[in-house]
Amino acid sequence: MRILVDADACPVKDEVYKVAWRRAVPVTIVANSFIRIPDHPLIDREVVSDGFDAADDWIAEQAGPKTVVITADILLADRCLKAGATVLSPTGKPFTLASIGAAIATRAIMADLRAGGDQLGGPAPFAKADRSRFLQSLDEALVRLARA
Repeated sequence: MRILVDADACPVKDEVYKVAWRRAVPVTIVANSFIRIPDHPLIDREVVSDGFDAADDWIAEQAGPKTVVITADILLADRCLKAGATVLSPTGKPFTLASIGAAIATRAIMADLRAGGDQLGGPAPFAKADRSRFLQSLDEALVRLARA
């Protein structure tokens, strides 16, 4: 069992470390550039090339049934779900095989609207409730995987 983090813009890395230490689960932080990580035997860093989707490709190749992937990238979430991984957004919302199709469709619609010049608001600001929900979701996911 392990946790893979799409780390370039992940706001919950510290929370991932805390849960990983408590549950004794290894974590790999994946990014296109050097990111500081705690000096701890459970925490590892993978710096990939700066090529387009290099971090996503590395994570998708490593994902499997005993993996929890943390990402806000809907297309990466889809790839990881297809590999059997458990996927959580940084807000704690799980991506599932049942919900990913709607998420991809919404992403495409929003991209079309933006391309057409429509002014759309971005995502809601990251809140304390998001952080709390993430901690709970990650802990629950790890408990489920440990039982499986």
